Amino acid sequence: MDKKAIDNLVMDVVVGTDVKIKEDAINAIWEAAYQKGVYPASIHDFYKARGEGKFGGFTVPAMNLRSLTYDLARAIFHEAIKINAGAFIFEIARSEMGYTDQKPLEYTTVILAAALAEKFEGPVFIQGDHFQVNAKNYKKDPVAEVKGLKKLIKESIEAGFYNIDIDSSTVVDLTQTDLLAQQKLNSELCAELTAYIRTLQPEDVNISVGGEIGEVGTKNSTPEDLRAFMQLYLKNLPKGVEGISKISVQTGTSHGGTVLADGTIAKVSLDFNVLKSISEVCKKDYKMAGSVQHGASTLPETEFHKFPGFDAAEVHLATQFQNMVLDSKFFPAQLKKKIYDWLKIEAKDEMKPGMTDEQFFYKSRKKALGPFKKDIMAIGDREKIAGEVEKTFAFLFDQLKIKDSAKLIKQYIKDQNQKRHFELLHDKKAESFEGDD
Repeated sequence: MDKKAIDNLVMDVVVGTDVKIKEDAINAIWEAAYQKGVYPASIHDFYKARGEGKFGGFTVPAMNLRSLTYDLARAIFHEAIKINAGAFIFEIARSEMGYTDQKPLEYTTVILAAALAEKFEGPVFIQGDHFQVNAKNYKKDPVAEVKGLKKLIKESIEAGFYNIDIDSSTVVDLTQTDLLAQQKLNSELCAELTAYIRTLQPEDVNISVGGEIGEVGTKNSTPEDLRAFMQLYLKNLPKGVEGISKISVQTGTSHGGTVLADGTIAKVSLDFNVLKSISEVCKKDYKMAGSVQHGASTLPETEFHKFPGFDAAEVHLATQFQNMVLDSKFFPAQLKKKIYDWLKIEAKDEMKPGMTDEQFFYKSRKKALGPFKKDIMAIGDREKIAGEVEKTFAFLFDQLKIKDSAKLIKQYIKDQNQKRHFELLHDKKAESFEGDD
């Protein structure tokens, strides 16, 4: 299949309105991926090997693509091939699926198409980021909140998301003085959802599951927080069920950064020692890969080389890529004005007292990515925008030291019965578009 054919299929999947044409396009992409040895995979065994001390010295980037997903994914694969990298993750959060209008099956399909376009071969890691328990909704109706999250988990696994980060840190109770009391509900929910994931995973696949002990934007995490969480988590996990392989922590960042009145981002005081101290406990006591850093893409460039040095297993990057797309010199000014005019009406509730226009647009513009998805995909200079962002991917890959990581991926990530997975996914495609226009 040539690049032009792949491009056309992607447009059918992303902005097409005919369900049958979408299904046919998805089937064509998945079949071509299978034939070329490109497949969704779990990074679990790789992380377990890291937790056992078999390798280290680099940090896996997990990248959220909110817009121009196909073009940016192609840029990522292009850079990865250059440096023989295999340890990198594509992810999308529960909230992002909504405001970017990217369902799990669409996201996976587009990533596989990008791999085909760039002639990348081997396992592709696609992750559900922040599969989060909404604390307010949980307090109102805990059964309904957990049921909704399980529904999302099931849909995502069926779409090839074999890496899932559970975020129940939203229910950590910091009003309690005892650490076990603080982490009680978090650990119980994480154990319940881990066990649920294990009942859904395909044969021969151990889905990579991550937990979280400190919600981004709250107090910094400590090794003691981790031990309290793990004590209760392991107690609540059913016997014989494989647990998490990494843990997300809070080090002083916030998602998207803190926006100043002029629209610039405030400098962040990030405590890298949190990452190092918690990774040490992860490996020594629990044979887990280590700590995971969220909300890092807007950090100064001078900070990224520190993640491998402080033994972070994984770092999540999102907002900066979105910013580079929307602020690119190749992004049509007329379309940007159209988006901002729309935000003034549709997102006016997000304009808080004392907020400048720059702060409002910076905070709210992600909400326009779904409604303006078709317009953005119609931009003539999409590849030029992706080319700008590709330079950032190259920089990050260098700073995080993932060069030649494909060798380790090949060593620890096996076939994972890919043919059977493709058959299962094929059976689920029609269900994924029920209710689509």
